Amino acid sequence: VGALVLGTALPHLIRGLGGDLSWQGVILSVSAVSIAGGLAMLFLVPDGPHLRAGAKFDPAAFATIFRSAEFRASAFGYFGHMWELYAFYAFLPVLLAARLGSDGATVSVWSFAAIASGFLGCMVGGYLSRGLGSARVAYMQLSASGLCCLVSPLAFLAPLPVFLAFLLFWGVVIAGDSPQFSTLNARFAPPRLVGSALTIANCIGFSITIVSIALLAWLIETAGPQYVFVMLVPGPVLGLAALRRLAAKPA
Repeated sequence: VGALVLGTALPHLIRGLGGDLSWQGVILSVSAVSIAGGLAMLFLVPDGPHLRAGAKFDPAAFATIFRSAEFRASAFGYFGHMWELYAFYAFLPVLLAARLGSDGATVSVWSFAAIASGFLGCMVGGYLSRGLGSARVAYMQLSASGLCCLVSPLAFLAPLPVFLAFLLFWGVVIAGDSPQFSTLNARFAPPRLVGSALTIANCIGFSITIVSIALLAWLIETAGPQYVFVMLVPGPVLGLAALRRLAAKPA
């Protein structure tokens, strides 16, 4: 997940360091990196020793997966996390542009920094989960990111160094719970349906991002970017409610 976060941030770095590079140039650059990554996976990364043959499609698997109370708790926590994550990524440059002005390169560099800081959240969260457990770490980080959503209008008015530090912290905590939710979903899914469970959870999660991104795109036209991130608060709130009992259990 940390690598995914860095990959998500990479186009902003290319734009920031590319000077007058057009959006077409950014797309071509990212595409070239993606092709190189795909070739590296194809030729340098072998299949693992525990690879299983593909199973037949089972339409009853969906109901089976969500019978587990623990899986429902972790999955719904993940859904709340996804409500805010990619909406934040999508409109972070808009928020930065509103505060920094029209300097596209500076906006891109800070967008990269704020998104890429999530790598630290993933890494540190992994170490903390060894002692605290994944549910508790996910709960703490989701709480922190939800609080960031809530106070984002005030942070926008803060002195510029405080505002930028706030975005870096937000980037850390908004992504850092993602690998913990993946761990929890894999742990509590039925053993024979782990792959299907993760696929279903991811599909639902990314479908949710479509709604939150569309909502913020509509609200920005009327309310301005400094206020719309408050609309992401319901995601963490509902996610925390779902995750509460898991987080209260001993690690």
